[in-house]
Amino acid sequence: MRSNFLQHSRIPCLAMLFVVAAPVALAQFPADETITELVVTSQRREQPRLMHAGNIDRLDTTTISDVQHHHIHELLTRVPGVWLSRASGQEHLTAIRSPVLTGGGSCGAFLFLEDGIPIRPAGFCNVNSLFEIDTEQAESIEVIRGPGNALYGSNALHGIINVLMPMPGPGRAPLASLEIGANAFYRARADLPFQMESPWLASIVYADDGGFRDDAGHQQGKMHAKRDWELNDSKLTVGFTATDLDQDTAGYIPGKNAYRDSAVNRSNPSPEAFREASSQRLYGIWTREFERIDLDLRPYARHSDMRFLQHFLPGQPLEENGHVSAGLIATASFGETNHRTIIGFDVEWSDMFLQQSQDGPTEGSPFLVETRPQGAHYDFDVTSFGVAPYIQTDYRVNDQLTIGAGLRVDYLRYDYNNGMLTGNTRDDGSLCGFGGCLYSRPASRKDEFTNVAPKLSLSYRLRESSIAFATLSRGFRAPQTTELYRLQSGQQLADLDSERVDALEVGVRTKRQEWSIDIALFAMKKHDSIFRDAEGFNVTGARSTHRGVEIAADWQLHSDWFLAVDATYARHTYDFNAVALRGETFSAGRDVDTAPHWLSSIELQYVPNDTVDIGLQWTAIGRYYLDAENQFRYPGHSIANLRTGVRLSSALRLILRLNNVTDRDIADRADYAFGNYRYFPGRGRELFAELRYTP
Repeated sequence: MRSNFLQHSRIPCLAMLFVVAAPVALAQFPADETITELVVTSQRREQPRLMHAGNIDRLDTTTISDVQHHHIHELLTRVPGVWLSRASGQEHLTAIRSPVLTGGGSCGAFLFLEDGIPIRPAGFCNVNSLFEIDTEQAESIEVIRGPGNALYGSNALHGIINVLMPMPGPGRAPLASLEIGANAFYRARADLPFQMESPWLASIVYADDGGFRDDAGHQQGKMHAKRDWELNDSKLTVGFTATDLDQDTAGYIPGKNAYRDSAVNRSNPSPEAFREASSQRLYGIWTREFERIDLDLRPYARHSDMRFLQHFLPGQPLEENGHVSAGLIATASFGETNHRTIIGFDVEWSDMFLQQSQDGPTEGSPFLVETRPQGAHYDFDVTSFGVAPYIQTDYRVNDQLTIGAGLRVDYLRYDYNNGMLTGNTRDDGSLCGFGGCLYSRPASRKDEFTNVAPKLSLSYRLRESSIAFATLSRGFRAPQTTELYRLQSGQQLADLDSERVDALEVGVRTKRQEWSIDIALFAMKKHDSIFRDAEGFNVTGARSTHRGVEIAADWQLHSDWFLAVDATYARHTYDFNAVALRGETFSAGRDVDTAPHWLSSIELQYVPNDTVDIGLQWTAIGRYYLDAENQFRYPGHSIANLRTGVRLSSALRLILRLNNVTDRDIADRADYAFGNYRYFPGRGRELFAELRYTP
C-alpha cells in the first residue's frame, strides 16, 4: 500500500526522475581515479562513503583543525540541511532536515553519539547536548540527515551526529596550542603524548570567554582519554570523556529589530541567568574477528548534572536535573562479499531526576503572577529500562545493484516517582486563581512504549566512481520524561504517543580526482508530534511535512585553489489544523516557525605552498517566520569569515581568524513570544590568534 506522505509531495516524483536520468548525465564525464573516503556511522565499521546508501557527511580532521570552532555552530555550517541556531554562550538549538524545534516535543529529535554510543539516555535529552562532547578535538564528525538505520533507535528522528574521537597510534596528531582574541577570550589545548606509537592518548581543552554581551562570559573545560590493549585475538579500547561548563547566560533582547540597535544589542536583560553543567562518560570498545563472524561490544556508563535559570520564562524558575545510566551495545556481523548481515541488541538502564523551583514572585500581569507561583514546582525521579534487538542486511545482486533492509524493535519503560504533592497546586497545597496553577504533578506511575522501525535501501553503481541511491525509512522518538511528568494547567495525565517520521530519500553521489558532488532529495511526513492545545496541555496529534533538496560539492579548481559549496532548499509545513486559544492557530500548508527555506555555505581555500593557507567562508540563512500563523518574520542574514595560517617553523604555526568580516548586525536566533519580538544578537567582527606547536 502506498504511504500517505508520498501522495502529498511532488518531491518523490522529481527525485525518481532525477535518479533515472542521472546515469545518462554522469556518463558524459570521463571516469577519473576514485578517491576512497571511509565512514563508520552507517555500519559501526569502516566502509567507503561512496557505497553508503543514503546521505552521510563527514567533517575530517583537517577541517576540524582548520576551523577550530569556538561554538559547534561554526563547524556544522559546512553540512547541508543542518542549522545549529546559536544561543547564549555554548547553548544551541538544532535543526537537521527540520525547523529549529522549541517548546513541547523539541527535545530528543536528534541522536548525538560519541564513538557510536548515545551520550544520554533515550528519555532524558538536553537540547544543548553537543556542548557535552569534546568536538573541538574530534578525529572526525559524521552526520546522517533524516532517520537513521536499524542500528540506531529512539531519537534518530530527524538526524544523527556521531563524533568520532581520536584513537591511539600513528594516525593521531599531538599538539599544544594557545589562543587569544576579542572579548577577553583565551583557550589552551593539548593532545598528548608526543610519542606517536603510544597505546594511550589524552586531549585537554580549556576556554575562557569574556562574552560580547554584558555579564555573559563562560568557562568551559573538556577532556578525552583512551587506552588500547591487544588481548590475544581481540582488541579492547577504553575511553573516558569529561566536560564542565560554568556560564553566565544572556537573555533575549526584546523589541522589533532590536538586534540592529547598537544601544541594546550588547546588553543583557537577564544578568542573573546562569548555567552550570557537567558530564562524564566511560566506555569500552571490544572487537574480535572470527573466521565467519565479527563481534563488537560497547559497554558504557554515564553521568550528568545541570543547574540553570530559565530566564526565558516569566518568574525565571530554577531547574536542576541529572542522571546516572549504563548500557551495552552488542553487534555481530557476518557474511561474504556479496551478502553482509548485522544483528545485535542494545540494552540500557538509567536513573534520572528533575527539580524545578522559583525563589521569588512572578512579575507581570495578574494572570502570570497568580498562575506561576513562588516555591517548588516539580520534584521527581524516573528509572528507565530499554532493550532493542535489530537486524540489517545488505545483498549485492550484481556488480551494480545492492539492496539493503533493516528492522529494529525498540522497547522502553519508565518508572516515575513523584516527590511532591500530586495535582495542580502550590507546593503547600493551596490553589491558584485564574483556573489553576500552571504547574501540575501527576501521581507516580509506569509507562511503556514499543516502536518498530523498518528501513529499505537501494544503491546502483553508475560508474566506478558514481552511485545512485534511494531509501525508505521510519524514525521514531519515545516521549521524553519532561513531556510525560512535567505537566501544566491542571493536566493530570499526559496521554502521549511516540513521535514518528516516514521518510523517502533519493540521490546521486560522485567522487572523482578533482571534484565530487552529492545531491539528495527528500520527503518526510511526521506524525504525533507535540503541540500546545487550547487548555495549555502538551498533546500529540500534530503533523508536518518536510521536503527539500541538498547539495554538497567540492572542486579542486587549481593545484592551489579549492572550492566547497553546501546548499539546501527545503519547505517545512504544518499538516494539521488546530486552534490553541492560549497559543496559536495551526493551519495546514503554513510554514513551521523558525524554518528557513534556504541554508548555504561557500568556502574558497588558497594553499599556494606548505607555509601559507587562506580560507574565506560565506554563509547565509534565508528568512523565516517566527510564529505558527506566519505573521512575524526574520529577514535572514549572511556573513563572511576569514582564516589564515602561516607556518613559522617546522613545529610552529600561527592561525588568524577574523569572524563576521563586515561586522554585520545579525540575530543568531529570532523569536516572537509573549506579544513581542525577541532576539539573541549575533557576535560582531572578532579577531582571534592561535599559536600551535606540533612536534
